[in-house]
Amino acid sequence: MIIHVVRPGESLYSISRLYKVSPNKIAADNELNNPNRLVIGQTLVILEGTRRHTVAPNESLYTIAAAYGLTVNELLAANPQITNAVLIYPGQILNIPSRTRKFGTIEVNGYAFPNISMEVLKKTLSSLTYLSIFSHEVKEDGSLSEINDTPLIEAARQAKVAPLMVISNLLPGGGFSSDLARRILSSEQLQDTLLNNVIATLKAKNYYGLDIDFEYIYPEDRELYNNFLRKAVQKLKPLGYLVTTALAPKISANQQGILYQGHDYPVHGQLVSHVILMTYEWGYTYGPPMAVAPINSVRRVLDYAVTAIPRDKILMGIPNYGYDWTLPYERGTGATTVSNVGAVDLAARVGAEIKYDRLSQAPYFNYYASNGREHVVWFEDARSIRAKLQLANEFRLAGVSYWTIGRYFPQNWLVLNSLYNVKKVI
Repeated sequence: MIIHVVRPGESLYSISRLYKVSPNKIAADNELNNPNRLVIGQTLVILEGTRRHTVAPNESLYTIAAAYGLTVNELLAANPQITNAVLIYPGQILNIPSRTRKFGTIEVNGYAFPNISMEVLKKTLSSLTYLSIFSHEVKEDGSLSEINDTPLIEAARQAKVAPLMVISNLLPGGGFSSDLARRILSSEQLQDTLLNNVIATLKAKNYYGLDIDFEYIYPEDRELYNNFLRKAVQKLKPLGYLVTTALAPKISANQQGILYQGHDYPVHGQLVSHVILMTYEWGYTYGPPMAVAPINSVRRVLDYAVTAIPRDKILMGIPNYGYDWTLPYERGTGATTVSNVGAVDLAARVGAEIKYDRLSQAPYFNYYASNGREHVVWFEDARSIRAKLQLANEFRLAGVSYWTIGRYFPQNWLVLNSLYNVKKVI
């Protein structure tokens, strides 16, 4: 795998000649909407695959390997028919392997809403270990909201992907409710009712496990939440169900703020099968313009997380979206959510050049709207995805988790599958 950044004057044809990969393959792999309209700064993932090289006069294994960015030993490994490295001849056909070496096997979770396009879901499932279906909202009496999750569960299991039931303290109108969480966590009876309803749903719908996404827990309710997790694991583990929790991106044990204080990293790490770190939303709808998941900020979270939670239980969150802000930023004004593919299409329409911030390892561009207002767009591309996946390998994590898989982003899956094998648990 090669990540090519489009330069001024380049075309798909000239890029294809550079890497000896057909333009049709590059366009198909990247699912380009308009192969004839590339954006300066846009990334293209080049999947070399196994190619063939015809030896020319005066070529050696060394010069051929160097031309393809390989070592002689890598070239020999791909051509076992060569018994003497110095005896190759013009016209001989050699196999040229890909330059990319995989890090190993990884677990991949993807969050999906029930209304996800089934076409998008089916294209994505081969790259997932778990599908977390968002969400069954907890009600004040311990009952659960109903969602149309059956088609997603069936599609997941057919693709050998483990479907996870997600419960949350979201209110029907939106927003996580600290008061709702307190009501449930303060009552043994309501917890029992809730967990009985969870178990009934897990069994009836053929789920593989449970993902608990309780957010904005009052700081003074942290131990109540810990006790609820203890009870949940005690009830579900003997039944064979996996339990996962979603955690705010903390950088220290005593980090202040209602988003963070109710989440006890060491206790979650001890109790549950996995934790999903929500390492995104530094750049958010009503905040100032910046990368959604700057790599330097994500690293700070992981630096702390691995001291409190076993590495093989951590799934690092990766955002699958970006934001478009109007400038100058004014507090209280909201950004518009954009897909990663949509961001590049927008750059093409407005004639913007995509730039890349090295500190945050994220792409962005500026443009002027028809009303004359300047905008800035931060999103994800193949480079930023590779940086995050390399970080997961550096910290030796269990894997990654995408929020969400609803907007199909071909380059993400090309990079992921080039760097890792995806683990299947069913």
